[in-house]
This record gives sequence, structure tokens and C-alpha cells, in this order.
Amino acid sequence: MHAEIVRLSLHHVDFKIVNEDRMHVLQWRRTLLWDEVLLDGKRQASSHGLWGRESVYGLVFGRDLEGKGGTQVMLILDTRTHNDWQNNNLHVRGVRLEGKDGPLVSFGTLDPKSLEKPATFAEWMKKTMGIEWGADTHRPH
Repeated sequence: MHAEIVRLSLHHVDFKIVNEDRMHVLQWRRTLLWDEVLLDGKRQASSHGLWGRESVYGLVFGRDLEGKGGTQVMLILDTRTHNDWQNNNLHVRGVRLEGKDGPLVSFGTLDPKSLEKPATFAEWMKKTMGIEWGADTHRPH
């Protein structure tokens, strides 16, 4: 199973999921009073209310008519707002789509790489502020 993030915004997250020889579209939508998860355009789950909506959803791909078999997937969202000043863009802070063998795709605060501590000051500057020092060969003497 393979997945990619196709669209990421404040109220929309779209994934392309390839399971064996079939392609699926998994969508998360946020409106004023509810969130919903759609798989190939059909509602799979929803969460209602002004506060405290669900952020973890479980789905099964390839289940037969009796409800047996299939591949289990978990969708996790960090729905707090992230303001990207460079691109003038608002989007959710983190997204993670995980299968039984580990993450299929992850972004932002839910990416396992974001939890790793930097080893040096230069890595910390690059991670927190986006500043990269470059190689020594490019510096004037």
C-alpha cells in the first residue's frame, strides 16, 4: 500500500492511496459544524460539534461483503492552524496516515522526523528558522 498527500489546506486534506492495483481517494473535510472523512466520494465517518471533534479515524480497504479481510488504515489529524508566512498559506499543522506496518505518509507535527532532536546548533537553526549555513568551500576567507 502506498499513499501521497495531494492537497493540504485548512479545511481540506486529500490523499491518493494505491492498494495493490486499485487507486482510492481519501478526503477529510471541515465545515463550520462537522468534519467528515470520504473514501472515493462516499462518507465513511463524521464528527459533529463546535469543539472537541474527532482527530483519529479508522478505515478498512478491500473488505468483502461480509465485512471480513481488508487492510486497516488509521488517519490522524492535528487540526490546529499553521500559518505559512512565506507562501501566504494556512493549513492544518499535522497529518498522518498509518497502516499496520507504520506510517504511509505524514506531514508536519505528526511526522516522526519532526520529533527527532537536532544534533548540532546548525541543524537546530535549519529546523526552527530555515537557516542553512552552507559548505565551507563557499565562504570567503
